[in-house]
Amino acid sequence: MQAMAIRRAAASPDRGRRHALRAASLLGLGACGVRPALAAHAVRPWPPGRPVPPFDLVDLNGKRWRLEPLKGQVVVLNFWATWCEPCRIEMPSLEAMAARRAASGVTVLTVNYKEAPEVIRRFLERLPLKLPILLDADGDATFDWTPRVFPSTVLIGRDGMPVQVVLGDLDWAGAEANALLDPMVGARAKN
Repeated sequence: MQAMAIRRAAASPDRGRRHALRAASLLGLGACGVRPALAAHAVRPWPPGRPVPPFDLVDLNGKRWRLEPLKGQVVVLNFWATWCEPCRIEMPSLEAMAARRAASGVTVLTVNYKEAPEVIRRFLERLPLKLPILLDADGDATFDWTPRVFPSTVLIGRDGMPVQVVLGDLDWAGAEANALLDPMVGARAKN
């Protein structure tokens, strides 16, 4: 299947670079023991009855982040790594969406999987981001919240409950992302 993605990328020059990078990263992820997504992305509902996992991480600046204080906001929880090409492709649209939707109560948090702060800071020299980058040093948060497909993004409603999981990279400025977020942004938290 990965060879098909590479051949398809070669046949379409305008999409070739993106598909070739995705195919190469999928091959690389398999070698790293991480299960790759077979499509660009898939959207799955949060499993009914599955409890909300604990979430208590610090960011690169030492600030502690928990979900409880964010109740009343829509939280977009993105799990990624610097070595993940689809993650790097997705980041600029994720950051643009965060800036565009901040006033409507959307908070985007990125959770880095098991990389040292100095590795992340070197990455930020090449791709500067303003999004909060939380450190999942032991990988427990990623294990609890995702099927370890990178990137994975959990959409959390204003009530603090996870609603959907996006597996793989998504254009967060596109129509599909808007279709996922618009109903959540319009919903008000139940008191």
